[in-house]
Amino acid sequence: MAASTFVERDLFSNGRDPINTTYQHSISTGSHPQQSIYSVDICVYGGTASGVIAAYAAKKMGKSVLLVEPGKHLGGMVSGGLGRMDIPAKWAVSGLARDFFRRVGQHYGVFEKWVFEPHVAEKVFRNYVTEARIQVLYDFRIFKANMDETRLEHIELENTTEPFDVAHKIVNAEVFIDCSYEGDLMAKAGITYTFGRESNEKYTETFNGVQFSERNQFPKGVDPYIVAGDSSSGLLWGIDNDVLQENGSEDTHLQAYGYRICLTDDPNNLLPVSRPENYDSNRYELLVRYWQKRPIHRLDEGFSWGILPNRKTDINSRGPFSLNVIGQNKNYTEVDYFERAELEKLHKAYTQGLLYFYGHDVRVPEKIREEMKKWGYPKDEYVEDQHWSPQLYIRESRRMLGEYVATESNCRDEARVPDGIALAAYTIDSHHCRRIVVDGMIKNEGEVHFEEVKPWPISYRTITPRHEEAQNVLVPVCLSASHVAFGSIRIEPVFMALGQAAGIAAAIAIDDTLAVQTIDYQKIQDIMHNNPLLDGRKPEIVVDNQDSQVSHEGDWRVVADEFPYQYGNDVFLSADTTGESVVRFSASIANSGNYQVYLWCTNYEWEQGKYPIASKVKISVVNGGHRQSRIFTTAMIRNDWLPLGTAYFEKGQDAVVEIQSAKVPGVVVADAVLFVPD
Repeated sequence: MAASTFVERDLFSNGRDPINTTYQHSISTGSHPQQSIYSVDICVYGGTASGVIAAYAAKKMGKSVLLVEPGKHLGGMVSGGLGRMDIPAKWAVSGLARDFFRRVGQHYGVFEKWVFEPHVAEKVFRNYVTEARIQVLYDFRIFKANMDETRLEHIELENTTEPFDVAHKIVNAEVFIDCSYEGDLMAKAGITYTFGRESNEKYTETFNGVQFSERNQFPKGVDPYIVAGDSSSGLLWGIDNDVLQENGSEDTHLQAYGYRICLTDDPNNLLPVSRPENYDSNRYELLVRYWQKRPIHRLDEGFSWGILPNRKTDINSRGPFSLNVIGQNKNYTEVDYFERAELEKLHKAYTQGLLYFYGHDVRVPEKIREEMKKWGYPKDEYVEDQHWSPQLYIRESRRMLGEYVATESNCRDEARVPDGIALAAYTIDSHHCRRIVVDGMIKNEGEVHFEEVKPWPISYRTITPRHEEAQNVLVPVCLSASHVAFGSIRIEPVFMALGQAAGIAAAIAIDDTLAVQTIDYQKIQDIMHNNPLLDGRKPEIVVDNQDSQVSHEGDWRVVADEFPYQYGNDVFLSADTTGESVVRFSASIANSGNYQVYLWCTNYEWEQGKYPIASKVKISVVNGGHRQSRIFTTAMIRNDWLPLGTAYFEKGQDAVVEIQSAKVPGVVVADAVLFVPD
């Protein structure tokens, strides 16, 4: 029987975000009794932070958009427990990625907030969807992609909670954007990808392939066998019966996955950590043996214990045995959805079991057990998921082999690209990949952490497949990069920036009737620079200390790379106590109006007081002939934008901020100034 066509409204799954919107939709009475067909300009697959921003950008560019999310939540890791953004170079984040942290700040009553609760992050992402009236299809995942030569015509989806033939859906789109952590759409479309670690020789790199180092390593003498000293008894849980290969050699191992843990010590919002099903304390025998060599004295020695607002945590892995489930994600990229779910269950059981072990096992020092029992699951987080994050931390999965492969040479600024669309903003970083026996002792292998990396531009070509493979697909998360370069890219604000660029690029490709590989990348760059929020608002103005608009008088010197949260690559320092040394930040005003003025405060007493900060600093805002000066106490301003007030500036006028010492001992830091138009 022929399909009947009609217009359906409020298509949000599970009653979410009931927005009146119109999409072409059809029902088939064939082999799939609830088959539905969606036709949109742009389909975004994966409701990660990158996916939400990509969908929002595409919609703001005037396109119809369908966002497909295999789960029930938006935001991926950002709403899944990673509430403490580990990004020293905040200045490298712009556009809608920066806007996200501004919106989080609004929730907490501050200008910008980079530390937040999971439910707050998801609320912000849902607001993006609601505001832009974006169609979201929850609980559906891809099981087939249909290609017509080099064009992806449509994808077929199955319900993640019921048999696929009960709720089968087809999505037609002009452009598809894969924002999933796993790269599932990319893989189903037959786009070439890789996973694991290349050899160092492949791209002339240093940190790729097998990496055996002492970072987060077991000390000498930790026995790996079930019966200590007896190799015939077998290996303890979690240890691979594998051989250590030469450093730099290739393999298919993935850096460890895990969960970022949100706990609370608020007794009014706390559910105790209970014994999980199928709890097996033998999984933690290796931890006990580690403590025998290196005793634990505090709970945060076993975990990276980050504090979030309202007495909550973002806990990450720390040391050789912690939240990383090392070596237990083998073949994650290639197994089917059901096997993948089993691997996720294993990670969840291990992690919940570890928390219970810390609080209840008699082999744990009593002081640590009592400290652990003060913490529990927050009642107001992950309410639909029994207060446990639904998002496993997929640190790295597939990586596309696209038009351009970013490598270590990009990270080191040895290879520059003209088509940069976002800045990579992290170190070269990889967690351990496996746990093996070396010389009769347990050892971890795979960790890399190289900090001598400054933000570097990511080529637009890294998110485009090869031209001969797919001309209407973009991949901003599982993008084209070596294992090493991906380690510098793989933080959520960067994924958000890449998602925005992908949404813009998809719209341009449709408007110009071009393959995504052949559009003018300069158009993406211009839009990102001139209309960063895609709403026509005047862009804000940032003046860094090294910009040409900055002048100074008196005793100032440049200090580079010694302040971990500096804006840009260096700062000005002055130890002058006469009050005569002044730095002037000037900005040319192109549009008359009120501007909120902020100063970036890098007042961080780094390296145990190497630079003791002056207790007071004098700051003046000058607009025309009017000067406003105040004395600020630096003890209250640390690594954040300090509001200096609102001032009116005329078009063609220079907006000026002056910084000088207040005649007290210590150094004054001058770093960056921000002008935000109302």
